[in-house]
Amino acid sequence: MIPTGRRNAITDVPGLRVGNARDDRLKSGATVLTAERPFVAAVDVRGGAPGTRETDLLAPGRLVAEIDALVLSGGSAFGLDAASGAMDRLRATGRGFFVAEGVPRVPIVPAAILFDLANGGAKDWGENPYRALGAAAFDAASEDFALGSEGAGTGAMTRTVMGGLGSASFVLPDGTTVGALVAVNAVGTTLAPGSRHFLAGPFEIGDEFGGLGPTAERTPLEPFAFGKPGPADPRVNTTIAIVATDAALDKAGARRLAEVAHGGFARAIHPSHTPFDGDLIFAVSTGARPVASPLDELQLGQAAAICLARAIARGVHAARPQPGNPLPCWCEL
Repeated sequence: MIPTGRRNAITDVPGLRVGNARDDRLKSGATVLTAERPFVAAVDVRGGAPGTRETDLLAPGRLVAEIDALVLSGGSAFGLDAASGAMDRLRATGRGFFVAEGVPRVPIVPAAILFDLANGGAKDWGENPYRALGAAAFDAASEDFALGSEGAGTGAMTRTVMGGLGSASFVLPDGTTVGALVAVNAVGTTLAPGSRHFLAGPFEIGDEFGGLGPTAERTPLEPFAFGKPGPADPRVNTTIAIVATDAALDKAGARRLAEVAHGGFARAIHPSHTPFDGDLIFAVSTGARPVASPLDELQLGQAAAICLARAIARGVHAARPQPGNPLPCWCEL
C-alpha cells in the first residue's frame, strides 16, 4: 500500500502552506494555499456553474508562468473578494509578478467559490466580509491546519449531511508527494444509500474517515433526486479542490493532472459535475522533483484522483455540529 505523508494533508508537499478563516455567524469562510515561492498552477472545470477569478491566465501559453496563492471560498460571487485579502498580504511582503522597475509587483491569486448563501447563516452584512476572511486565512497559513467545518468548508453541505474541508496525501515509491485539498459542498451525496459508509470507502487508509470501509454488499445507487434544504434548493452547491505535487510539471502537465484528478470526484460523490455544481480542480506543482517519463505522470494522475476521493470523505467525516445547521453532520448519523 502506498503510504500517506506525515500529516496526511496537502502540506506534505514540501513548501506548501494552508490557512483557514471562518465566521460562524456568517456560516462561511475562506481557505488559502500558498508557498515559500511562486509555483506552477493550472485548472480544469467540469461543473456547469463555476465561479472563478483569474483562471484564464492558468492556461498553457499565457504570459504568467507561476502564481503566488490560490483561494477557495464560500460566499458565491461575493467570496471571490477573498482573493483581494490574500493579495493585500502578498503585496506587503513584496511578492508578485514583476512588471517594470518602479511599478508595484502584482500578486497572482486565482480563486474559486462555492455557493453557501442559503445554509442558514446570517447574510445581512453591509460590507463584503470575504476580503477580511481572505487576509485572515493567509495570515493563518501553516503546514498544520484543521479539517471539517473550517475555512471554505465552514457551512458547506452535501445532499444528506453537512460538507466540509478535507485533505489527504500519498508518498509514491520514488519519493514524490501528491496531496489534495477540497471544500465539499455538493449537490450529490458522499454516502451509500441509507448508510454511514462513504462512497470513497474502498480507498480509505486506516480509519481516516471512520474506518467503516466499503459497504458489506454492493449497494446500487438510488435514483438521484434533489433534496437539499434552503431557499436555493439544488443550487446550494459546488465542490472546489486543489491537487498538488512536488513533481516538476509545466502548466500543460499540471492541466493534465487536474483533468485526471476529476476521477476522484466521480469516485466519492454521486452525482458529480452536474449543471448545478461549479466543480473544478486546480493543480499545483512546486517543481522540486524531476519527472522521468510519461509513466510517472500517469501514476501521478491516478494517485491524485484517489487522494482527492479520500480528501472528500475526510472533509465530510470531520464536519462538526454547529447551531443552525440545516443538515446533520456525519458524526450525528
